[in-house]
Amino acid sequence: MEAAVILFILIFVLVVYVALAIKIVQQHEQGLVERFGRYRKTLDPGFHMIIPFIERVQKIDMREQVVDVPPQEVITKDNVVVTVDAVVYYQATDPVKLAYNVRNFIIAATKLAQTNLRNVVGDMDLDDALTSRETINTELRVILDEATDVWGTRVVRVEIQRIDPPGDVTDAMHRQMKAERDRRALVTEAEGEKRSAILKAEGIKESRILDAQGQADAIKTVADAQRYERETVAEGEGRAIERVFSAIHTGDPTPDLIAIRYLEALQGIADGQATKIYLPMETTSILASIGAMGELFADSQRDAAGQ
Repeated sequence: MEAAVILFILIFVLVVYVALAIKIVQQHEQGLVERFGRYRKTLDPGFHMIIPFIERVQKIDMREQVVDVPPQEVITKDNVVVTVDAVVYYQATDPVKLAYNVRNFIIAATKLAQTNLRNVVGDMDLDDALTSRETINTELRVILDEATDVWGTRVVRVEIQRIDPPGDVTDAMHRQMKAERDRRALVTEAEGEKRSAILKAEGIKESRILDAQGQADAIKTVADAQRYERETVAEGEGRAIERVFSAIHTGDPTPDLIAIRYLEALQGIADGQATKIYLPMETTSILASIGAMGELFADSQRDAAGQ
């Protein structure tokens, strides 16, 4: 009976010993093994065995974490009190330093961020602080990253959540922004009217130019048509003269053709274009005919005048 009790006790102690000796480190963690309170080694993620009651394991979370910096009042360079709220994202890089170089990293990082936030924003005017959040984030991240390097952490980024000026300053800024928007609206409207007037004047100018070009083209077309008509008439008259001349000089002209030529010569004499005319002897009968024709023409003119 006693042997069974002793065996049960030994088995129980063995089970407890094995349970205390087995340590499992998660994927996002690293384990620090301490033997009698002194750092001995670092455990990677996975299954590990330690010596119970002699060694212990302290687990460090290696994931990116956030520190919420409480809102605080900061005096800007132009003596305006603003309320600034920020958050700091950090990640452990050396679990040994994070465990042994700082007692409470969250409190230390918060106080460090508040102090440097006052320094950075305090060196800026209100307008610069409100419009340069990215500059503040970058500058503050560099300062905190350098300061927390001895704690085995890396500051990933810093984000300014809000910068709130006093109520009276906010009202003044709203009025200023409204006045600026009104000014821009007036300028835009004036520029639009100016552009409209310019486009209208250009349209009138182009219309007048097109009208002038159309009139010039029409005048040119009429002149070309008249010139073509004159050339055509002159060409026709020239060809008729050539045919008459050819018929008179090269062929055997008929009495009618000779009579027509004499009538044209007489018209030239009447107009004063010719002072002398030579008639061949054989044209006496033709002249007689012409004279008779002239008398008939004169009688018809007198009859028309008497009526």
